[in-house]
Amino acid sequence: MRRAFTGVLALVILFEEWGWEPLQELLGRLTRWRVVAAMERTIRRLPPWAALVLFAGVSVALLPVKLLALALIGRGHAALGLVVVIAAKVGGTAMMARLFALTRPALLRLPWFAALYTRWTAWKQAIVDQVRASWAWRAARQVKAELMRRLRRA
Repeated sequence: MRRAFTGVLALVILFEEWGWEPLQELLGRLTRWRVVAAMERTIRRLPPWAALVLFAGVSVALLPVKLLALALIGRGHAALGLVVVIAAKVGGTAMMARLFALTRPALLRLPWFAALYTRWTAWKQAIVDQVRASWAWRAARQVKAELMRRLRRA
């Protein structure tokens, strides 16, 4: 049971790793708009506890979207439900990644958060290292490299 849980958790972590930075940077491009830039400046200036409330609040606010997706699937709209799940996951990851990039300095001023964050990142890196050392990961990297070579030639 523990091995299966770790496998599923590894997949989630890898998705987050793969999408976190690129999606955060993509949303960062919206700062070209003055309103978004002003909003980000305000978020960056938040004190630690306000940053925590904002980060947690946005995270919790995404839950109803995922529940809507489950309801759609349960009512026989599997394709629409799946689209909502994927959109919520990608959009939510982008939003949370950007928000975390903006609030991380304030959040790390909370001693308990800094301690948990340090432990989390070390644990997550160990999982990522295990996955990257696996046969499946190495094989997938080779397939990807070959596909990229063929695309460049074409």
